[in-house]
Amino acid sequence: MIQLSGICHEIGAAPILHDITADIPRGKMTALIGPNGAGKSTLLRLIGRLEPLQRGSIRVNDLDVAATPTEELAKTMAVLGQQTTIASRLRLSDLVGFGRWPHHRGRPRPLDRAAVASALDTFRLTELADRFLDEVSGGQAQRAFLAMTFAQDTDWLLLDEPLNNLDMAHARQLMSHLSRLVREAQKSVVVVVHEVNYAAAWADHIVALKNGRVVAEGRPDEVLTHRTLSMLYDTPVNVAQHDGRPLVLHHY
Repeated sequence: MIQLSGICHEIGAAPILHDITADIPRGKMTALIGPNGAGKSTLLRLIGRLEPLQRGSIRVNDLDVAATPTEELAKTMAVLGQQTTIASRLRLSDLVGFGRWPHHRGRPRPLDRAAVASALDTFRLTELADRFLDEVSGGQAQRAFLAMTFAQDTDWLLLDEPLNNLDMAHARQLMSHLSRLVREAQKSVVVVVHEVNYAAAWADHIVALKNGRVVAEGRPDEVLTHRTLSMLYDTPVNVAQHDGRPLVLHHY
């Protein structure tokens, strides 16, 4: 479980998060949703210790994120942020190989190479493994960064808008794969998504943020309602049902 308690965060004089307290369940896919500027990415970065915690506490599997050595955290959670700028003259196979660093510390073993090969295959990148980043499309590069995160083989995956640059087929494939990891490999996933129907179709748990505060959390059918979503996004939102899941109708 990820336990968030009393988290407050400011950038300069601007308050970003206000007293965030929530429990993110282990062995589930949790989606962070909310309008632009709600604080979703900031919260994910704080959990992943990409930014220093200012106030409050974060515990991941009973590890105090602020005090746990980086080497131990890197074997517990893998983080993929939105900013993935890196040297363009890097082969995709080498990029994915970075995900194994916490395990081999610069001395790759056969099992590390096997993990890289498996990640490349999972994201249908094997034929592109020797290509440089500047020789592939934005969607292919995004899949390579995702493959790097999966290759890290951690209990927790923290993904900030991983569907960026992915077409419909690859976005669906990614969410399906995340769901399989949760159900078959006992992984735990926290994902920031803008298109709420991906959360509706695949998430087990949802945390809705607005103006830096948690306004709702729970199962998709509990959070993704007409009343909650209309308040969350300040626009009328209708919700139907499809295959037992909410279907959010917001495009007209």
